[in-house]
Amino acid sequence: MKLIIFGPPGSGKGTQASILAKKNKIPHLSTGDILRSKLEEGDDLGQELSKIMSVGNLVPDSIINPIVADKLLSNDCKNGFILDGYPRNKNQSEFLIDFLKKNNLDIDLIIDFIADTTTVKKRIMERSRIENRSDDNLEVIKTRLDKYFAETQPLAVMFKEKFKDKFFEINATQEITKIQYDIENKLKNA
Repeated sequence: MKLIIFGPPGSGKGTQASILAKKNKIPHLSTGDILRSKLEEGDDLGQELSKIMSVGNLVPDSIINPIVADKLLSNDCKNGFILDGYPRNKNQSEFLIDFLKKNNLDIDLIIDFIADTTTVKKRIMERSRIENRSDDNLEVIKTRLDKYFAETQPLAVMFKEKFKDKFFEINATQEITKIQYDIENKLKNA
């Protein structure tokens, strides 16, 4: 199973991706988690990422594209993967579509999590409190949401047009179990 998940920060896409990954024994490739683990390494790239991410800016394509490509070609992903948080802009989308085509990787489903900003801000602040994440504060959240709606949300439209039969929108304000049920039903029919 190969999935791409779109949705604003705090929409629950990471939660659902984790559930699906565990159930299907495939990796959940969250660019946020990948980058946070790189931050912990404390090398030059980690320090550069820290400066970028601490103010809510996105990591440049020149850094993230090769990281994602390496992950998708790794043995971990031979039985499938869930991409969460990537692609985030037009260049990444074009890179990913070209990469998938060149490597004969077919996407099974693209899920777009739809949620309003009030809901996602509330969820992010709660996540910040529980997980003690320094990248979740109101100023950073506003920057991330502005960037998402300006740069990433339009990609969902592009993917919807390109992958018509594989594109699925879901109401992300529902209960976790209802979202999970809807996704699993869609996967059965994919």
